[in-house]
Amino acid sequence: MDTDLTASPETAALAAPAPPILAAIPGTARTLVFRMFADPNALEKFERTELLAELRETVATYPEVAELRVLFGMALCVDLDVQEAIQQLREAVRLDPDSFIAQLKMGELWMRLRVCRKAEEHTRRAASLAQNPAQAELARRQGAAIRTLLREGIERGGYKSPFALLRSLRRLWARTRSEALAAAEQ
Repeated sequence: MDTDLTASPETAALAAPAPPILAAIPGTARTLVFRMFADPNALEKFERTELLAELRETVATYPEVAELRVLFGMALCVDLDVQEAIQQLREAVRLDPDSFIAQLKMGELWMRLRVCRKAEEHTRRAASLAQNPAQAELARRQGAAIRTLLREGIERGGYKSPFALLRSLRRLWARTRSEALAAAEQ
């Protein structure tokens, strides 16, 4: 192997033996995965398409491996295919509910979509699964970001109680009624 590849800490990961999960991913896709994680914007459209095709094929070959689904979900996020990313990450969490990375990435996706209560739930679960200080710090920072979003009121609606709609309709009806009474008095 060329010594220039191992000269910097950033490229040391490329020289290290691949974790078992990455061994299932074809060589070309593995290189693209490393580049995607180094800088998600570094991949060209055709490279992202190639990576997604190879990851889709690998997930089809090993459907019960949660970590592959996490990688695939993350690649889908980079490609802005959010719905399929949610499905892949949800399946990864279902396959391995005790996976730190699956819980953390599911929480991150919900956080980016501003569904903060779901994000908080997954991030809290990831924090409880942390096995070293680095994982605990990642979960802590993500939790802090979620709490900031909640405090600032930056949360997407739509995940409320079914009775919230009835309360809204009741308030609207009361307001319409009071406006009608005010107009009648004039």
